[in-house]
Amino acid sequence: MSAFSWTAVVLTCQHKDSVDAFRRELLLRQRGGLVSAGTMLLTVPDRREPLGSGGATLNALLVAAEHLSSRAGYTVVTADVLDDARILVLHTGRDFPWSPCSRAFSWLPAEDPSLSAQAPVCCVDVLLTCLARQVCPGSPPGVWVCSTDMTFTLPEDFALSWENFSGVLAVALPGDVSYAVDHGVYLSDGKGGVGDIVYKGSPESVRRALMHDGKVPLVSGPVFFSRAVAEKLLQMHVTPPLDGCTYLGLDSGAPPLQLSLFLDILKCLCRDVSEEQFVDGAPAPQGATVRRGRKELWRIMRGTALRLAYVPGGRYDYMTLSGKQHILRLTREPTGGNALSHIQVESDVSPGARVINSVLEGSVAVAAGSVVQHCHLQGPLRVPSGCLLSGLEASPDAGRLALRQDVILQGHRVLLGNRKLTVYTVMGALDDLELCCDDEGASFLNAPWSVFFSTTGVRPEDLWASGERRSLLDARLFPGEGAAWGAAWLLGRGGRARRWRRARRLSLKEVLSHTRQEAELRRREALLFLAGRKRVRDALIRPGQVCLLPIFRAAVAGGQQAALLGLLDELAGGNGAECEEEEEKSREDARVPEMGVSARCLACVADVLSCWAEAEGGGGLRSGPAANRGWSAAYSLLEKGDLKGGVRALAAQRAHWLGRPDLLVRAARHYEGAAQVLLRRAVMSSQKFAEISQGDLPPHDRWHEAECPARIDLAGGWSDTPPLAFEHGGCVTNVAVKIDGRRPIGARARRVRAPRLLLVSRAGGRDSDVATETLCETVEDLWDYCQPNAPGALLKAACVCAGVVSPSSPETLECQLTSRWGGGLELHGWSSLPTGSGLGERRRLTRGRGGLMTRRDADPQVPAASWRGRCWRLSTKPRGGPTAGMRSYTTCCTWNKFSPQGAAGRTRWEVWRAASRWGAPKRACRCGCSRSGSAPRTASSRPWSATSCWSTQGRPDWRATCCRMWCAAGIVVYPRWCATSANWSPMPRTVPKLAKTMNVS
Repeated sequence: MSAFSWTAVVLTCQHKDSVDAFRRELLLRQRGGLVSAGTMLLTVPDRREPLGSGGATLNALLVAAEHLSSRAGYTVVTADVLDDARILVLHTGRDFPWSPCSRAFSWLPAEDPSLSAQAPVCCVDVLLTCLARQVCPGSPPGVWVCSTDMTFTLPEDFALSWENFSGVLAVALPGDVSYAVDHGVYLSDGKGGVGDIVYKGSPESVRRALMHDGKVPLVSGPVFFSRAVAEKLLQMHVTPPLDGCTYLGLDSGAPPLQLSLFLDILKCLCRDVSEEQFVDGAPAPQGATVRRGRKELWRIMRGTALRLAYVPGGRYDYMTLSGKQHILRLTREPTGGNALSHIQVESDVSPGARVINSVLEGSVAVAAGSVVQHCHLQGPLRVPSGCLLSGLEASPDAGRLALRQDVILQGHRVLLGNRKLTVYTVMGALDDLELCCDDEGASFLNAPWSVFFSTTGVRPEDLWASGERRSLLDARLFPGEGAAWGAAWLLGRGGRARRWRRARRLSLKEVLSHTRQEAELRRREALLFLAGRKRVRDALIRPGQVCLLPIFRAAVAGGQQAALLGLLDELAGGNGAECEEEEEKSREDARVPEMGVSARCLACVADVLSCWAEAEGGGGLRSGPAANRGWSAAYSLLEKGDLKGGVRALAAQRAHWLGRPDLLVRAARHYEGAAQVLLRRAVMSSQKFAEISQGDLPPHDRWHEAECPARIDLAGGWSDTPPLAFEHGGCVTNVAVKIDGRRPIGARARRVRAPRLLLVSRAGGRDSDVATETLCETVEDLWDYCQPNAPGALLKAACVCAGVVSPSSPETLECQLTSRWGGGLELHGWSSLPTGSGLGERRRLTRGRGGLMTRRDADPQVPAASWRGRCWRLSTKPRGGPTAGMRSYTTCCTWNKFSPQGAAGRTRWEVWRAASRWGAPKRACRCGCSRSGSAPRTASSRPWSATSCWSTQGRPDWRATCCRMWCAAGIVVYPRWCATSANWSPMPRTVPKLAKTMNVS
């Protein structure tokens, strides 16, 4: 949420067709939390005649007061609504050649990680954030006015003092004298007062404004008018000729009046300016009207205090018409990068380049110092250094362009009469748009105009009408036929001079005035969603550390959920899933990674549906049942392995559940249930890697027992559990512990003569009288083994996963038990741990039961006590499989066969990593360990710090584990290398009392 709440935000617009488009942009920012939910958002068009920043301010204030008066129940505009109002007026200013949607909505190469939904960072966002967090907090009721043709930053400790404030406050940023001669400066008395405002003065006059830090206060930042002064400004809408600045004056037939915020409204408040100087300083074209307007300004405003707030250490960046400066602005930030884009071949984009809201397919090489924004490009294409490409579509013409260094190529969506076209403009980054072609330094495509005239045969009369200013901004160079051939010809691709002469051509100034700004904003948004879907596709096919929820929320907010759901259905059905395997696999093995991708896609569909419900007001909790009969047909297809058919059935059923938020949430639950079906099948595929040999059956009625310790998560608890592991991978380190000197979790089993399954769950321990019995006599009794709330579900799942019985077998339960076991089984399980304690009672109990039922080759004479302590260890999981990215570092209490103490029954504590065919980490971590199997240089000299970690180069089969877990357990860890690089293990020197030795690998 915004740190400061405005009553109203008013954005002035130069073009009438941008009013609705810009208001929609403000609404998107309000939904994202950049502007408070209760703030009134207004967009106000300027009069056709230029009013200046002062006139636009008066008109914006009138519109805001009118809307606030109407909301308060008044029938006329009244200043009473200003008593507790805080109004922000933002001016978009003139057209900006490098962003057809004004400077305010010029995208920056940055992403805001604090936003819940993916969204661009524009200049207006930077301004709103700075104003809300640093400038405006604490201010009294009044009106803030700020231009969007610049950005500024302030020191973190900056704060304004508002004690007993009244009048007008101008915030000034520091600048150099050489820069200020082309701008304006405040002449301050050193005590916060303002003597005068000097605009484009000589170096000598500018130096009079030098401050203590050797800089001058630029006429740059926002201006604040207190409530009393705002009332004076409001009364000008009924004061001729100042009413000519407002829409009421236009409707009343008043002539337009141009006023400047700084050189008119603020200048009349300067202490050293006399009335004669102020009134007679009116420009010649509107001399008489402006002089009368200035007289009224002097009468109304004179005597109001003007205070200067100079900000040493601040930074001011005015967005000039220089193309080179704009490119440098986007590429100079070292922390910047590619924002909201999909780049198919990322290695082709140099680190010093910037790609903003674009889709680059194929080989698109972007050199350092270049910018590609709002483009959909297809390779092969080479973008040399210093170039700016903007608004280009994927077309064969774009690929054939002979780009040169420091060239700006743009596509503009324009309206010519009733025709909607795309006009392409090209020019040099070093060209000055406003210089006359005969002036020194004037150029086109970074070369003098004479070079262009001589090589093309074009005459000045072909570009400019008689008496027209002969600048590049006004040169009619660009064919308005909606094709890129004109830009290609201007870049030196010959053979089309005659066609160029016959075509209707536009100047850059005309192109900007005919730009369809709403179409430009919608196209940018469509590119954002397209890039987002492609990023989703990449993240699902090749899992990595990518959070997709911001993309989902942005798609829902933009009404693009249907396209996103279609993509997820396509991927879930197996279309486009690219499994990158190091060795060829059989078709059966290839289904494992496919199920992993599909399960994650179905989980993502659930997320999209939940985001959709949230956007429409919520629909309940995500957790809940997922067994509605309407979805059973789709579940059945998934259980049978018909992935495509199951996904199609899910989508067909989903179409009936999109009408209300509560239905969306219920549909999300069923998609999570479908994902669990695939996860269950994927986990069960691990049976292919386990070998269970046929052994002698133990005698009937002989009990076999296993006990397990409890577990404590040192770090990463549950991060190896789907679907979390699909999104972020997983890494878990556990310590096994006894409770009151005993292993609290256990199971025992015996063969019985009757062909049935008797499942007994005991709460409170092995000998507890609190027990629940579940008798399974048919296969149908096992069908609910995957429903956690079903009676005996955990015991049923253990029987199914261990291969004791198969609920999908055509054989009856009696036949299965008789043929495999010669009768039935009785299985007991117990735990003395409180339910929900997080000590692993369910997981370890399941492992213990599974271990009992798979040790059919065990010596029946071995006492049950000998099995105790042989805890399950997590097996290696194949890379790229359904559980790729999940690792568990498990501490086991087990017999130590490597030491003499093992024979005596003593135990040691082991923290170990399951043997992996991918070996040790390939990247050195901050503790000093090397990249190979050699010992680290500091292995015996110092312990690991709390910030050291095992790290990797982003490989999904290894996740970083932080050493803070060892510090939390009171363990000081020293790294050492074992004999082989696959068994890397830091060695502890001090351990807690519960352990004897701890080895980490």
